[in-house]
Amino acid sequence: MQLADVKPTSVTMVSVLPACAQLATLQQGYAQNGCSNDALVVFHQMQLANMTPDSGSIVSVLRACSLLGALWKGKCIHAYVIRSGMAEDVNVGNSLVSMYAKCVSIDVALQFFDNMPKRDVVSWNAIIAGYSQNGQAYEALRLFQQMQRDKMKPDLTTMVSVLPACAHLAALQQGYGLHGRSKDAISLFSQLEQTGMKPDDITFICILSACSHAGLVDEGRKYFNSLNRDHCITPRMEHYICVVDLLGRAGYLDEAQELINNMPFEPDASVWGALLGACRIHCNIELAEYVAKHHLKLESNNTGCYVLLSNIYAAAGRWQDAAKVRTMIKTKGLKKNPGRSWIEIKNSVHTFVGGDKSHPQSEKIYAVLDSLIRDMKKEGYVHDKTFVLQDVEEEEKENIISTHSEKLAIAFGLLETSPGMPIQITKNLRVCGDCHNASKFISKIAKREIVLRDINRFHHFKDGVCSCGDYW
Repeated sequence: MQLADVKPTSVTMVSVLPACAQLATLQQGYAQNGCSNDALVVFHQMQLANMTPDSGSIVSVLRACSLLGALWKGKCIHAYVIRSGMAEDVNVGNSLVSMYAKCVSIDVALQFFDNMPKRDVVSWNAIIAGYSQNGQAYEALRLFQQMQRDKMKPDLTTMVSVLPACAHLAALQQGYGLHGRSKDAISLFSQLEQTGMKPDDITFICILSACSHAGLVDEGRKYFNSLNRDHCITPRMEHYICVVDLLGRAGYLDEAQELINNMPFEPDASVWGALLGACRIHCNIELAEYVAKHHLKLESNNTGCYVLLSNIYAAAGRWQDAAKVRTMIKTKGLKKNPGRSWIEIKNSVHTFVGGDKSHPQSEKIYAVLDSLIRDMKKEGYVHDKTFVLQDVEEEEKENIISTHSEKLAIAFGLLETSPGMPIQITKNLRVCGDCHNASKFISKIAKREIVLRDINRFHHFKDGVCSCGDYW
């Protein structure tokens, strides 16, 4: 009608307006029910019909763009919003923030958010959710802190976005500690405090564990002392275990024992186990006997405790005492868990034990290992036989330590993977000092990154250096 230059009358409009309303309702209905493509098609039809969409239609079509990830179409709608003067409508503005965030243009979303003349709680929720969903937890929490400074009261939707960000930071903090990046974990903890978020007891377990893995004794003491004093958190058993482990690893055995003696509750087997492990590292037999006695009172059939005590005796050359403990293990019908290492190659898991020759490719594996050891010795590698806990001749000790399970797994990894590919090994026990040193040499000689996950942590070997800084 309009194309034919026929001017509509009031009667025409009486007929047309209900159709327009139905079209707008249809478009919004499509968007609200997840039929995003249909919503965009109807919106396009409305434009062809020279219909002027209201703010409700704009909000709906932006929602459809968000669900489809249709950034280009969203930008076109944004341009229309500016031309039509709807940019100051807070509901339209909120939808634009959400659209840009969900289309992974978070910087544009923040720029628009910062320039909004009026913001409500939905505006803040949109930008906080955008950062949280895009994996930028620290920025999400920073904005949450800013929201509170601006006297905007958060609602349930706000917390739905903030809590995952907190969880992400806590998990990241724990991950940093396990992977030898304790300073990053501490930095992350500081960032968390700067956002105004209060760390909980789990967060403190993570940061204390990170301090333990890196030997950061002063920092660990500071965090432990701040639990009750600054955060009104009553330390529980897990916090004490972390601090005993921290002090024990660093050689503060007396302080660790004093901490256990002054605990406000009875220490459990895990606390004594942490101190016993420290006795093994520092070869303190007298304290080890005292600790093992208390440990076994609580868990008389704990094989790990007997094995650790036997190893402490063996490392000190007290073979008769070591033999007595091993006899006790047999008498009680307990079984020692042998050291095993795993490597996955082409979706198949290969398992090795010390001195293992059961693998179909054993001959090739041992040939690779022998060649590696020759090259390592040229670079200055020397077997550390103190980690052989059997009363055998020196030559036999070298044979035993040369074929520990992790060395066999690494050799197999070199044999079966392409040059330059990382090698990933899992070990069910703590990696011994000799295998740790050998892995550093191998990473440099073979020009490979080796990731070894033992019972306590991840070790990343690269160019002759380990991420743990030789402290584990």
